[in-house]
Amino acid sequence: MYLLVNILGIIVFLGIAFIFSKNKKEIKWRSVITVLVLNLVIAYCLTQFSWGRAAVEAAANGFSALVEVAYQGIAFALPSWVHVKSMDFVTSALLPILLIVPVFDILTYIGILPWIIKWVGKGLAYITGQPKFESFFAVEMMFLGNTEALAVSTLQLKQISAVRNVVIAMMSMSCVTASILGAYTQMVPGQYVLTAVPLNILNAVIVTSILMPTSVSPEEDTIAKLGSSSQTAEVAVGEHPENAEEAKKEPFFSFLGDSILGAGKLILIITANVIAFVALAALIDKILGAINPSLSLEHILGIIMFPFAWLMGSDVHTAFDFAQNMGTKLVTNEFVVMGKVSSHIGSYAPHYRAQLTVFLTSFANLSTVGMIIGAFKGIVNREVNNAISKSVGYMILSGILVSLLSAGIVGLFVW
Repeated sequence: MYLLVNILGIIVFLGIAFIFSKNKKEIKWRSVITVLVLNLVIAYCLTQFSWGRAAVEAAANGFSALVEVAYQGIAFALPSWVHVKSMDFVTSALLPILLIVPVFDILTYIGILPWIIKWVGKGLAYITGQPKFESFFAVEMMFLGNTEALAVSTLQLKQISAVRNVVIAMMSMSCVTASILGAYTQMVPGQYVLTAVPLNILNAVIVTSILMPTSVSPEEDTIAKLGSSSQTAEVAVGEHPENAEEAKKEPFFSFLGDSILGAGKLILIITANVIAFVALAALIDKILGAINPSLSLEHILGIIMFPFAWLMGSDVHTAFDFAQNMGTKLVTNEFVVMGKVSSHIGSYAPHYRAQLTVFLTSFANLSTVGMIIGAFKGIVNREVNNAISKSVGYMILSGILVSLLSAGIVGLFVW
């Protein structure tokens, strides 16, 4: 019965996207079905086959090993923070970012990461039939994060239409930065964190192609060459990169210093957001408690999100707990919920544990909307900015539906 409810949930989530579609007649159903089938195959392989599980576990172990190396640097500077019975949230989950971000930036600097993004993006475009830049951007956001992926696509974003920019903004809601996955794997099961990444990419393509289908002419269908955030070069499809003017590469140690500083700023931003949002949630609970002792923010959010959580295929009690975590994540961020459940998520039923982890593995929350709009303000003109600002509701809806679809699809294969 629960499996049937889970299947019904996926159909309902796709149906919601169809109901709110801006142009139902232009939806390319062949592309949608192709991507959905690809998503199901990936989820099945990564959860059911021993080699798929082994690959995901190996990747998760790789991130864990990188985090352990980071602890050596932290212990050198702050031994009293590491050599303790139980490290706090900032030390265990966030400070390793000081190593992980530079590692991924070095891979970008020497050209390995851009090469992977380019060819996986082209492959995704070929398989799905989606515009090449949207496919390219989907892969970018898996590795770079929303604001970073937007920054390195500056030239392309300035040249594409306002509608396509809105689609990119909607896709950005489901982003996750590869360099921060190590922090996630320290709090929730790593194998499901890494399973969520490709699923989110493909579901972002599905949801945006239903909510806001666009037609792109061959002349518009270009791919931006990955470059620095301040200098990018565009290469039209079919052109050779050597014909384009290459951006001058920054000296390595200057680049590395900027990367480390950026990682430090990211830690401060996350820490500030977690402290502020947890405190604000506690304040709201105090106010609600003063009105009625039985009222709380989690309780209200649980009621709102309960129908969606129940459609994941769990019993009523589990669904209500899931709904509360869903709502808290959307109003605050994933770190708040991961920190809350990290000590006992291992005791959850496998189905719920997998779905909760996948749902949490993205930046889809209200604060991300502000980050994306702010990034676009520094890139595109006022007309495009206004179009994006008017589509905030669609951005939030897209982020929620992608997270629900990814969790629902994983739930089909984990019981």
